[in-house]
Amino acid sequence: MARSSQLADPGFFAEFPHNLGIKFLAPGEIRPTAEQREDYRRFTQLGDPLADAVVEMFRRLPTGQGRRLFEIALERGIDAVPDAPEELKTFFAHVDSMPYWLDQDKLEHASRVSGRIGPWALSLVLSMMSLNGGYLASRADKVLVGTGGLSAESMAPRRVAETSGWWYDVTSPGGMGRFESGFKNTLRVRIMHAQVRAGMNRRPDWNYADWDQPVNQSLLSGTLLLFSWASIIGCQVLGLQFSKREKESVYHLWRYVGHLIGLDPELLPAQEADAWRLMWLQADYEFLPDEDSRTLSKALIASFGPVYGIDGADLRTRALRYAVTQYSTSYGRIMLGRKNSDYLGMPHSRVFMGLVMATAVVNTMIEVPRRIIPGATGVSERAGRRVTTWVIERVTRANNPDRSYARHDRLAATHAA
Repeated sequence: MARSSQLADPGFFAEFPHNLGIKFLAPGEIRPTAEQREDYRRFTQLGDPLADAVVEMFRRLPTGQGRRLFEIALERGIDAVPDAPEELKTFFAHVDSMPYWLDQDKLEHASRVSGRIGPWALSLVLSMMSLNGGYLASRADKVLVGTGGLSAESMAPRRVAETSGWWYDVTSPGGMGRFESGFKNTLRVRIMHAQVRAGMNRRPDWNYADWDQPVNQSLLSGTLLLFSWASIIGCQVLGLQFSKREKESVYHLWRYVGHLIGLDPELLPAQEADAWRLMWLQADYEFLPDEDSRTLSKALIASFGPVYGIDGADLRTRALRYAVTQYSTSYGRIMLGRKNSDYLGMPHSRVFMGLVMATAVVNTMIEVPRRIIPGATGVSERAGRRVTTWVIERVTRANNPDRSYARHDRLAATHAA
């Protein structure tokens, strides 16, 4: 096609295994024109005006009062806030209005699909493709290493636990209802992003020329893809299969999450092809790993034991921690490719690479009866949800994550270097 000949694939999609992904998994042509690629760059300079205004309100009001008003509106509705500040009313007018395209049946179906794939998505895809793959975007890493207060090593387990908990809330049955955990915690994440953005904008050393606006729309869209696109692709590589309707439902759920998290409507994939095109643009512009990428990746890999509470010193626990780490990083090497994996310093084990491939073969065989036996998909969905819940409970007990993200409130007032 004419358009595909205009641009060469970025390194991420030009190398194995992603070059095969474009050929066999992508739904048609996903490459943009040069004009489309150039137009995309404007999103690197845009933030989230509605959330930014709320954070400025936090800064204007006495310490703690802005957060208190936000939490009342979040938990009980904006009408429960007497004389609510205009910034708060405008913000909640946006998030409380349902987009015309929102389909509750698709949200419910996406929850069931997420339950089915949850054990794999949560234990492998989320950590080694979403988080670790996200570290390839070095501009985003500047925020992660710049917020202060924690070293990369101590930050990693909590970040995994908080991200896992948020994914679980969003994908739970009914989780995106107005007063449910998925909806509320998505808005807390949105405000957290705005707080971090405000803090980074007050840093005298923030390099706008090289790093763009902090927590900008391009980076937010990449984050969304690491939960939607990556969940599907990452599970497909593990042998799981999706119908067209299942894919549509999953992308619809994350489209709504993107709406709530403050993404520009142009950056909300409405279907699988949109997500692939947006991922191409992300790989083209954002995937430029550097030393911060290595630092964060190594910290993440070292966190696998603590995240799951496997941090004892006895021989059995150390062996289990080694196996979990090697298996996870072997999957990560398959998903990120040799060049990226070597750059990040990820360990390489032929034995565990073979075990991951064997897992994919077994899952592929299991998927055959699951798709043809009546009721088998429902059984898989319910069983997967139970296992996912058990994993989340274990991670939460081991790490005590801060699901309110209130620790970032200090960034609304000042930046702690």
